[in-house]
Parts: sequence; C-alpha cells; structure tokens
Amino acid sequence: MPIYEFLCARCNVLCSFFARSAGTSRKPACPHCGGSMEKQISAFAMTGHAQEGGDGDLPIDDARMERAIEALAGEAERIDENNPKQAADLMRKFSRMTGMEFGAGMDEAISRMEAGEDPESVEADLGDVMESEEPFQVSDGAPRRRQRRRPPGPSRDPKLYEL
Repeated sequence: MPIYEFLCARCNVLCSFFARSAGTSRKPACPHCGGSMEKQISAFAMTGHAQEGGDGDLPIDDARMERAIEALAGEAERIDENNPKQAADLMRKFSRMTGMEFGAGMDEAISRMEAGEDPESVEADLGDVMESEEPFQVSDGAPRRRQRRRPPGPSRDPKLYEL
C-alpha cells in the first residue's frame, strides 16, 4: 500500500498520504488550510532514478559530460600540480564545454587560483562557502546575471494522513 506526497502551494507544506490502493488519482485537500494539493515525486523515487541514470544529480546530460571528460583527459594528465593556474584553466574549459557554471564560491576560488594563489589557502578561506552552495548550474549562454535567492523549500508535515 503506497504512500504519496502532496504539496500545498498556499501554505507551502508537504504532506504524506497513505493510499489503500496503488495508482489512485485522488487529490486530497490540505489538512492545514483546505487548499488544493499537487502530487509530488517522492525523494525515494528521485534517488532511485539518480542511481540508475548515473550522474542524475548533475544538471547536464551524460553524453555531453562524457564528451567533455574525454576531450580534457589528456590535458588533465599533463597539469603541473604546483601550478594552480593550469588547474583553474582546465576547470574553466570544462565549464565552457559542458555549459555548466560554477556557484559563486567556486567561481571566486577558481579566480584566485588563476591569479596564482595556493589552492590550499583558497580552500581554507572558501571551503565552508563552497560546501554550502550548489556547485553547478546550467548556463544558457547569456551573460551571467546576479541570481535571486530561492524561496525556502516547503515544510514537511510529519503526520501520515489517509487518502
């Protein structure tokens, strides 16, 4: 007997509903405000897909990623470990080839490495920033604009309701 998740856009809450049969098309009313709810893809289903699809958590198709890695593999082997500019250059090429842009923290780290700064000192200064942000985003080719903060995700109601 499945459990479905539904999101109420009005009060931004995610609720779980127990169904007595699979494949039900019933949409419940929000238990908090009575508003209509939309069925969501569960975290379990997304995790299973990512494992089967390989790099499902990255915002790029596998073929494009593979082409970029193949094209840059030889260059990566020839990088001088003592030259942070070469590593930064390779990372910029990877970004251009895949259409992925780095988050603000990673972008600053690469810029500092391009200026010749020691990667270990860059990581010491920016490690926490880079860990707290999404590392990649897909570029649309347009000039980079300042990004708006995403609204906070929905709150999760811990109660299990009957559908």
